[in-house]
Amino acid sequence: MSSIYPTWPEQLAELYRETGCWEGLTFGEMLRNRAAAHGDQVAIVGGAHRLTYQELDRRVDRLAAGFSALGIQPSDRVVVQLPNISQFFDVIFALFRLGALPIFALPLHRSSEISYFCEFSEAAAYIIPDTHAGFDYRPMASEVKSKLLTLQHVIVVGDAGFSGHVELNGLYMEPIQLPDVKSSAVAFMQLSGGSTGLPKLIPRTHDDYMYSLKKSVEVCKLDSSSVYLAALPVAHNFPLSSPGVLGTLYAGGTVVLSLTPSPDEAFALIEQEKVTITALVPPLAIVWIEAIGTRSCNLSSLQVLQVGGAKFSAEAARRVRTSLGCTLQQVFGMAEGLVNYTRLDDPEEVIIHTQGKPMSEWDEVRVVDDEDQPVPPGEAGHLLTRGPYTIRGYYKAEEHNAKAFTSDGFYRTGDIVMLTESGYLVVEGRAKDQINRGGDKVAAEEIENHLLAHPDVHDAAVVSMPDDFLGERTCAFIIARGNQPRAAEIKSFLRERGIASYKIPDRIEFIDAFPTTSVGKVSKKALREMIAHKRSSPPIAVR
Repeated sequence: MSSIYPTWPEQLAELYRETGCWEGLTFGEMLRNRAAAHGDQVAIVGGAHRLTYQELDRRVDRLAAGFSALGIQPSDRVVVQLPNISQFFDVIFALFRLGALPIFALPLHRSSEISYFCEFSEAAAYIIPDTHAGFDYRPMASEVKSKLLTLQHVIVVGDAGFSGHVELNGLYMEPIQLPDVKSSAVAFMQLSGGSTGLPKLIPRTHDDYMYSLKKSVEVCKLDSSSVYLAALPVAHNFPLSSPGVLGTLYAGGTVVLSLTPSPDEAFALIEQEKVTITALVPPLAIVWIEAIGTRSCNLSSLQVLQVGGAKFSAEAARRVRTSLGCTLQQVFGMAEGLVNYTRLDDPEEVIIHTQGKPMSEWDEVRVVDDEDQPVPPGEAGHLLTRGPYTIRGYYKAEEHNAKAFTSDGFYRTGDIVMLTESGYLVVEGRAKDQINRGGDKVAAEEIENHLLAHPDVHDAAVVSMPDDFLGERTCAFIIARGNQPRAAEIKSFLRERGIASYKIPDRIEFIDAFPTTSVGKVSKKALREMIAHKRSSPPIAVR
């Protein structure tokens, strides 16, 4: 496989095949098998659409033929930016069957991120909804396409709206003979959290990701009677595969799509569809816990609430069972691979106070100090990992890969964790300069670069500040150039640059000079302490 898609040494790959970790199954074949086994069972519930496995399988074949007729070929990259709608599954499985590679963008991404994804990957197509959550994606898509010669097609779910855009609905055709797709091939690319600027692209093969689904289904005890509510954006790794929507289809269960995670929408779907499992990030879990007392809906079918994406406080974790009447499952994982779960039969104190243990016996975990020396259980250190579903490198990132992976293939996750005597992980924080805003990852460097484009900004440093609700929020410290702009003006400027709303700093502080370290670097530690102290100090009384 080309070095732009780093993968496992052949000796390890052969080991994973021989031990049965890798089944040799592609996603296209998986859906075909499940359609044969569970044909008339409902696979997807989304709005007015209820698709059985057989119906989904047929729609996928017809759309794959349409993509092929349009000119999308095996190995082509396709940026997919769709919300929680049934067409998401038509699109990604059609691309899987064709051997083309979806790149999973999130609904909140805007022109800055989308332009980068399309340009860096040399995407042949970009697939969008016409509108979603009050935002019209079509003008943005036209703007991106006008700048990139490699981007040949904009495909729209709904009304194309613009000349040159293609409506997805018109692409379903009679099935054709499709190319042979290898399970060892890259199936799609996900986005890294992005600690230094825009996200890196994560190549996942059919083999490794299918194994991730298989183990998640085993640990989470899913089967054909399971009903999974996708309340988070399905393109995110957590609701995609842990076990998520793809794990549910692997198990032969039913996926229910919610356009938003609001209690008003989600609670009604849980009651109506008899949902058994769903997943949230900590801030949303707290919203649900608070909301249940003011609702009369019946959530008795809900057996498991998964919480992941950021650390869940023990105080909130204790309230899940008493408030929602279900088992909490903590999930700590990453799009690059390793997934940890608390087990459904773990003691309550383990569920509340840890973020789980690796799901596979083939996961290898090291916790090391700054010199890469192992630390004993109970002591915090840097988390390193490798295994049959943890990547061996990012897409087109040789220089970065040399830093992100050890010489023997362990991935440096950037997380600071403590390993308990029984093998469970307790997450202490991030070593990388990244802000985890309620599960949405904000790269400080990316926002700093946007801020420095403002004519009145001399320098900028973005840091995290503690927040009881989201865990962390963003604070931008700015040294003004001459006249000090207003904070509202800075935020408006960032919105106009087309970045996702969650990346707009929650707070802006103007400062004359940055504190520095002994070698003259900006001390972000001092800035974090400064804003934490400022937020915790009582206001000065005015007489």
